[in-house]
Parts: sequence; structure tokens; C-alpha cells
Amino acid sequence: MDKQKQVQYKVESGGALNGQISIPGDKSMSHRSVMFGAMALGTTEVSGFLEGEDALHTLQAFEQMGVVIDRPAAGKLIIHGKGIDGLHAPKAPIYHGNAGTGMRLLAGLLAGLRFEATLTGDESLNGRPMSRIVDPLKLMGAQVTTAEKGTPPLTLLGGEQLTAIEYTTPMASAQVKSCVLLAGLHAQGRTVVHEPGITRDHTERMLRGFNVDVITDGLSVSIEGGQQLKATSLQVPGDISSAAFFLVGAAMIPGSDLTLRNVGINPTRRGVIDILRLMGAHIEEINAHESGGELVADLRVVGARLKGIEVPTNLVSLAIDEFPALFVAAASADGKTIVSGAEELRVKETDRIQVMTDGLRILGVDITDTPDGAHIVGGPIHGGTVDSAGDHRTAMSFAMAALVSDGPITVLDCENVATSFPGFVELASGVGLRVSETRTAD
Repeated sequence: MDKQKQVQYKVESGGALNGQISIPGDKSMSHRSVMFGAMALGTTEVSGFLEGEDALHTLQAFEQMGVVIDRPAAGKLIIHGKGIDGLHAPKAPIYHGNAGTGMRLLAGLLAGLRFEATLTGDESLNGRPMSRIVDPLKLMGAQVTTAEKGTPPLTLLGGEQLTAIEYTTPMASAQVKSCVLLAGLHAQGRTVVHEPGITRDHTERMLRGFNVDVITDGLSVSIEGGQQLKATSLQVPGDISSAAFFLVGAAMIPGSDLTLRNVGINPTRRGVIDILRLMGAHIEEINAHESGGELVADLRVVGARLKGIEVPTNLVSLAIDEFPALFVAAASADGKTIVSGAEELRVKETDRIQVMTDGLRILGVDITDTPDGAHIVGGPIHGGTVDSAGDHRTAMSFAMAALVSDGPITVLDCENVATSFPGFVELASGVGLRVSETRTAD
């Protein structure tokens, strides 16, 4: 489709963010809540489920495999679990849209089952690398095929008894770790995954909530095969990756005072908070508590002048999805920001380093991309037209840049914002971002 005939954002320059808002439910946890509820014995109740396209594709996948799910009503689901061996073969390929998390985790879940299934997605997802999960699955004895370049569609032939492995991931990736652990549920023996750095641990936490014994020892996680999930009730907190756009927007504008209610602040996901604080942001955690094994808090952000920093490499994997927004924060800051160790950004929904670099240059920002990050010199941001390349996170990040620009910003190809943040324009407009959505004729 011609990008000029898709959803665009028109964002007037200036303003500040003020008020109190609730962020949609965490996308990573919404995926997992459906997967684990469907595999559990009994009825699982979920509240706070993200009714975005990515998570809904995962829900539809399990309906295709025979699971009865009472559909979302104000973020609530009732999942009638069939047990780990209760799924049946889908009659058609399972379509994941743009959801890499959904595809990679489901591949692990299905790898040891008795039936064949094909997983596919949109053009973007079907261009993303899958060898990182296919390789360990094959080591476990799974029969998996991909397209010629190691990309989707993925076909899992099923019918093989998996064998537990001890596997060291070549990159810090929660999706790879989770895929191998979920395959380990079907394997004979104990599967162990070693990682080079900390990654989000929603899979481990939520599996424990479903009565599965998962052992974490530093950067290693292990799971014994043959365990049965038991139904539970869980609350999905607000998604910190979605909160990141508002954290950055409010943090970089003196005069902003914004509170984000009930946001998940899992220790493996809070890197954006810690990085912004190093840049001089005023972020207060209020009413911090634990809900369903996850840490949750209200986040109050009071605007200030930010300063450039060299982002500590130990925080990179804890904020990998938030770097498009952090690039905008760096562009508005005093001094130079250096990001390194973030090569994973190049194989997300888009090459996020390249998309952000190209767009920010159009807006007059002094930015140089590197293979694993960027050097960004803060300064004036001008108005202009930028292309999000169909990536929801780059689209919302460019929209927030208008808060500090000297002219309006038009963001092209914003259709996929609905994958993670339905209602973004309405929510952002309500707290002070001067954004409107336009749809050009097909």
C-alpha cells in the first residue's frame, strides 16, 4: 500500500503534558496471559488485557486451536483452558500480524506438540529473523522449517519428543529465552538457558503464577519438562513501553506535570526510568506495590531540562523497546548522548536505529548512527515530515518530538500504532499533545 494513503499524524509544535492518565495493559504480559491461560487446566480470568492488534492475534491463534475464550470487555478475558496437550491442529495458518513476540513464543509452545502448524505474519514480520529460535528448537529435536532466508512463515511439523538442552543465547533476548523455556515444558529433562545480559522476566514470573516451577540463578533460568499449568486470575498492569512516550514527553518539557497510573515497573523493564533519571528527569514512583508477581506503581513526571549522557550498557537490554523515544529525549537534551550495545534495535519491526536517524535528521537533529546505536547532539528540533516506516514505536516517538520542535511535524505510516496502543491520539490529546489523525483515501 502507498504510504501516502495510510494513517498520518499531524502534530502542532509546543505545549506541555499535564494531568493523570491510565496506560493500556502491558503487551508482553497480555500475550503470555492468553498463552498460559489456554494451556492451563481450568478457567483463567484476566483483567487489564491489551485490546491491541498484536495481542488479539495471539487470542485468535488459540481460538483456532480450539480454546474457548470469552472475548475482551473493558480489558477482561475468561479463558477456558484445555491443558498442555488439549490443543488441536489449526485448519489454516496462524496469522500474527506484526507481533514478533506472539510468533516466537508460540513457536516454542507448539514445537513439541503432536500436530503441524504454520505461523505467518504481515510483510514486516515475515522479514524478521527467526534462526535465533529455530536453531535451539532444532537442537531439542523439533522439526521446523522457514522461508529461504530464515524468516517466516514458520512451519512446525510436530510429532517429535523434545529433549531438554542447556543453551546459551547469542544475544540478550527475552523472546529467545522464553521460546526455549516454553519448548522445555514438552521436553524430557531440565532445560537450561544462559543469557549474556538481563532480559525481561515476564515468562518466568507468570509461569510461577500458573504453578510451574521455574528456577532463576543469576543470568540462567531452568525448567523441568512435563509440568502442568493450573488456571489462575491475574491483573495486567499498564505497559511501561507505552508509558515511555509520555515519560519522555513530560520529562523534557519544563511546565509538564503528568501522572501515569498503575504502570508495571518490573526490574527487567524499568531501564527507561533509570536512563531518564540519569539525564536529569524528575520521575517519582508513588504507591509502589506488587500485583500478581509484578511490581506496579504510579509514575509522576515533572518536566525539566535534560542533559546528554553516555547510556550505561547494563541498562540497554532493560530499555530496548524504549530507545526510539529515548532518541527524542536525547535530541532535546543539552549536550551529547551516546547509545551503544543496542544492535537488537536493527531487527525489530523495522531497523529502528536507521528509521529514527533518518527522521531526526529531517527534523534538523545532529545524529550519527553506529552499528549498535547512535551519537546524538541535542539542539533545536525543526518541523517537517518524517516516515515511521510502519513501526508503532517510531511513530509515537516522532509525535512526541513536536513538543520541542519549532514547527509542526507530520508522521507518515502510523497504522500500526493500533498494535500496541489503541487510543493513543485521544489519550495524548487529552493531556496536551496537539496531535490529530488523518486518513488519506485509498
